[in-house]
Amino acid sequence: MNMFIPQPYKRLKRGPQVILPKDIGVIMAYTGLNRESVCVDAGTGSGWLAVSLARVAKQVTSYELRPEFIKIAEKNKENEKLSNLTIRNADISKKIYEKDVDIITLDMPNSDKVVSKAHKALKPGGYIVGYLPHIEQVKAFTAKLERYKFSNIFVAEVIIRDMLVRKEGVRPSTKGVWHTAYLAFAQK
Repeated sequence: MNMFIPQPYKRLKRGPQVILPKDIGVIMAYTGLNRESVCVDAGTGSGWLAVSLARVAKQVTSYELRPEFIKIAEKNKENEKLSNLTIRNADISKKIYEKDVDIITLDMPNSDKVVSKAHKALKPGGYIVGYLPHIEQVKAFTAKLERYKFSNIFVAEVIIRDMLVRKEGVRPSTKGVWHTAYLAFAQK
């Protein structure tokens, strides 16, 4: 497979698994991310999503527990010269320090455990997004969203099919970036 990675992502270091541009773009589009957006991200990992949000948003705070991941994400932040990105070594399931947040993204195994705190931190109309690899996680996350009266709950999966363009003809490749995660969106 010869997956296309846009130039800005080629500059970023990679440690743990990253959220790919195909999912990042959908997250940004469906939440209406803009230059006035205040965002909270959890499960920083290498920081690809946090960096992408910070390239557009007013302020991004990303929560990560593992020091080795924070080191990679801090390097990516530094390489991109992002003064509007804060990487916090903290457990978001215990407390969200930010208030009146526009967008909260969660890339962590138990995202459903953060829904109540996210509800308090989000401003009315703000978005929560779960990046959830397993359908069982989607079920638990959306049940918690419903319990806290989130609206416009929407779950999607983004799949890219590489196309082989050759002299003999054009057809889908047998390889591609298929499932990475389900994206669950909701609005306060």
